[in-house]
Amino acid sequence: MLNCYKLKSLSLLLAASVSFPIYAALPESQVETLDMLKTQALNDDTAYQIIESLTTEVGARMVGTEGEARSVEWAMQKMKSLGFDKVWKEESEVTLWSRGSLKLEIAAPFPHPVVGLTLGGSVGTNGETLTAEVVEFNTLEALKAAKKGSLEGKIAFVSYRMERHEDGHGYGEAVGARVAGASIAADKGAVAFLLRSVGTDTNRFAHTGVMHYEENVKKIPAIALSNPDADLLVNSLQRGKPVTFSINSTASGPTNETVTIANVIGEVTGSEQPQEVVTLGAHLDSWDVGTGAIDDGIGIGITLAAGHYIAQLPQAPKRSVRVILFAAEEIGLAGAKDYVVKHKEEMDQHVMGAEWDFGNGNIYSMEPGVGPEALASIRDFADYLAPMGIAYSSKNSAKGQSDMSALGNEGQPAVNFDPDGSDYFDYHHTKNDTLDKVNQAALKNNTAVYTAFAYYAADSNVNFRK
Repeated sequence: MLNCYKLKSLSLLLAASVSFPIYAALPESQVETLDMLKTQALNDDTAYQIIESLTTEVGARMVGTEGEARSVEWAMQKMKSLGFDKVWKEESEVTLWSRGSLKLEIAAPFPHPVVGLTLGGSVGTNGETLTAEVVEFNTLEALKAAKKGSLEGKIAFVSYRMERHEDGHGYGEAVGARVAGASIAADKGAVAFLLRSVGTDTNRFAHTGVMHYEENVKKIPAIALSNPDADLLVNSLQRGKPVTFSINSTASGPTNETVTIANVIGEVTGSEQPQEVVTLGAHLDSWDVGTGAIDDGIGIGITLAAGHYIAQLPQAPKRSVRVILFAAEEIGLAGAKDYVVKHKEEMDQHVMGAEWDFGNGNIYSMEPGVGPEALASIRDFADYLAPMGIAYSSKNSAKGQSDMSALGNEGQPAVNFDPDGSDYFDYHHTKNDTLDKVNQAALKNNTAVYTAFAYYAADSNVNFRK
C-alpha cells in the first residue's frame, strides 16, 4: 500500500499532467475558443432543431419536385436566421426522372404480392404487366459470368445480402449490383432486373438509389426488393419449380426534361483572410421516400449549426467558413460538379473541407488529406479531439466525402470524419428515413467535432496544401 506522502506526490503529478494538455502546440487563445464552441454544441440542440424544421416544413426533396424547390428557399432563410452574413444560391440544370407507380408480385407457383421500389433512373413497363421466369444469381460477379443469351426472355435476380459494418464498407460490396446490374442483365438477354435492396434492415420496405444504363444496351426495368420479399423469392426458387414474377409500372424513367437545381451557400466572413475559405458540406436533396432526416438531414443540421456557433463569436476566425448545401447529390453529385466549374479559378483559395453524408453514431476516427508540412498541425488538432474518443488515422489520403470529393479532386485539402454507421443502412434511401431515427446524443457530439474543426482550420495560419 502507498503511504500518504507517495499518494500526495502521485496526485500532484497527475494534476500537473492534466493541466498541461497534450495539444499544447495549438495556440492557447485558440484552445479557449475551441473549448467554448465544443461546450456550446454539446449542450445545445440547434442541429436537431434544424433537422426537425427541414423534415417538418419541407420533407422529401427529390430533384425536380416541389419539395426540392421549397428546400432551397428554406435553406436560404435558415442560413440568414442562423447568422451567416452572406447567403446565396448557384443554379444549374439537370435531367428530370420520374418514379411513377409500381405493382410487383411473385406470379407462380406460389403467388404473393411483394414490396419493392423502382431504382432511380430506371425505365418502367409503360403500364403493361411484364411477367417472366426468374433466374437467381448470388452475386453480381455470378451474373457477369452468365453466358450471353442465357437469360433471353427472363428476369435476372441478384440476391446478395449487404453486411452490417461500423464503417459501412458493406455498401461498397453491394451497391455495384444496384448501379450496373440492369445493363449487365440486359446484355445477357434479360427483360428485367431485380436485386435484394442495398440495406441492412429486415423490414418490409425497399431501398431505392440511382442506377445507370450502359450505352448501346437495351434499357430494362430495375427494381429493388425489400429484404423479407427477397427472402420470399429465394425460398420460392429453392422449391425446384420455375418461378415467374410480374412487374407493372407507369411513367417511370427519364422524362427528357430539364429542371433547375441550386447549391445553397452560406458564409461567415473571415476577419483577416476572408478570400480563403474552409468548406463544410452536406447535400440538400433527398429521395422521394421518407423525409430525408438521416440522408442528409443530419449533415445539414451539423454544418448549419457549426456555422451558427462560429457566427456568434465576438471575433470571427481569420478565414471564412463556407457551408455548401449541395444540390442533386443523389443522382450523381451534379451540384458538386457544377460548384467546381463555377469556382475553378478560386479553388486554390479553398484551404480545407469536410462533409457529412454518412452515419448516425459518434465519430470514432479522423483521416487527413493534407500536405506533409501541415501534418504536424493536424496531429495537434487530432490530439485535441482524442478525449472525445476520436482516433487519428495516419493514412493522409482523404479527399472529402461525397460531394466534397469533387473539390478534393481539384486540390482542396480535406479531413474525413468517420462515424459509427452500424444502423445507417437500416434507413438509407427508404420511407423509414425519418426524424425519430436521428441519434440525438451522437448528433450533439458530432456537431461539436465539426464546429471545432471548422474554427481550427479557419483560425489557423497553416497552409494545408504544403
